[in-house]
Amino acid sequence: MKKVIVIGAGASGLMAAYAAAAEGGEVIVLEKNEKAGKKIYITGKGRCNVTNDTSAEGVLENVVHNAKFLTGAAYAFPPRRLMRFLEEGGLPLKTERGERVFPASDKASDVTKCLERYCREAGAAFRFGTNVRGIEKGEKGFRVRTDGESLYADAVVVCTGGLSYPSTGSTGDGYAFARAFGLRVLPPKPALCGIECCGTDSLQGLSLKNVTLHARAGKKERAHFGEMLFTHFGISGPIVLTLSSEINGEDVSRVRLWLDLKPVLDEGTLDRRLLRDIEKYKNKQMRNALSELLPKALILPILRQADIPAELPANSLTKGKRAALLRAIKAFVLSPRKLRPIEEGIVTAGGVDVKEIDPRSMMCKKVPGLYFCGETLDVDGYTGGFNLQIAFMTGFAAGKAAAAEDGETEKKEEL
Repeated sequence: MKKVIVIGAGASGLMAAYAAAAEGGEVIVLEKNEKAGKKIYITGKGRCNVTNDTSAEGVLENVVHNAKFLTGAAYAFPPRRLMRFLEEGGLPLKTERGERVFPASDKASDVTKCLERYCREAGAAFRFGTNVRGIEKGEKGFRVRTDGESLYADAVVVCTGGLSYPSTGSTGDGYAFARAFGLRVLPPKPALCGIECCGTDSLQGLSLKNVTLHARAGKKERAHFGEMLFTHFGISGPIVLTLSSEINGEDVSRVRLWLDLKPVLDEGTLDRRLLRDIEKYKNKQMRNALSELLPKALILPILRQADIPAELPANSLTKGKRAALLRAIKAFVLSPRKLRPIEEGIVTAGGVDVKEIDPRSMMCKKVPGLYFCGETLDVDGYTGGFNLQIAFMTGFAAGKAAAAEDGETEKKEEL
């Protein structure tokens, strides 16, 4: 029986612990917090979007960085297998808009309870309030140093998360362990976070639907349609979070960012709409002539960008100024400064370079018996349950491999 130490009792750690114990390993989980799944408790606004009801291919299509690396893990433990696993463990699930999967109770704590119960029933033991100070490899295995003692194991699975939400215990410990073994760690970056912008103070609190946010960095352009909002620092909301993960490798202050406020209307249709509104409100100032077309808070910023005086009578608007107004509505320019701090990112991008890791088992190529999974790795996905799915499927692969006698998992029929 192989002795396996799992460091971290988050999503990937709990799954790794269960998989290792179910494989016959003698498993101890070391967690610095007083309980398991502290980050799980805050996901999905406390409801926990555990996965997305899609195929393995669907998961991979929603991975931002290093999707190819995750191919094997996605097919070995796809969302439907995870969903069946949770429901058989006594956690009823429900699927909502966008195929997002939640516990039927809407309680994230029920997800943690289900996973912890699985671990304990499989024989895994937990030590909470245990801070790991270092990992060393000897001839016969690993020595894991904690504040009070040293523990020994045949395999170690590092599931310590990234740097997002450090209050949950994600303080980058796994990166330090990886560097100590000479592994390459790519600089951690915020992912799925807000974007700080200049000059948006007057728009704070404004929420927009059915708009398209565009970004151009060099020759690469990205665009996302949906909902967003203006905040005290700039912009946030679903399409902003998605875009942030795609531009976090850029100097954000040099990214060109603009908003199409009427993406469903082509320029000709929008121009005819403008003409109707101007005719209807021809005796009013421009600040009051656009009230049916734009949110009130946006009218003055749009007029400023089009260089149209707010007091200009609508019936004095020239064809040239109308064209400028049209351009401002279809391409309202924003001035990004930077992404919000990594502590506020829903997940962390960057981490242990996947070139250092065997994608079948999540084991370090240079250090047999040492595994990394979840957010410690340089993999991340979009919103919608994909990041937790990544955590579960990499944890599953690592746990099974860590406990297997030959370090490899048996080939199972795909579900």
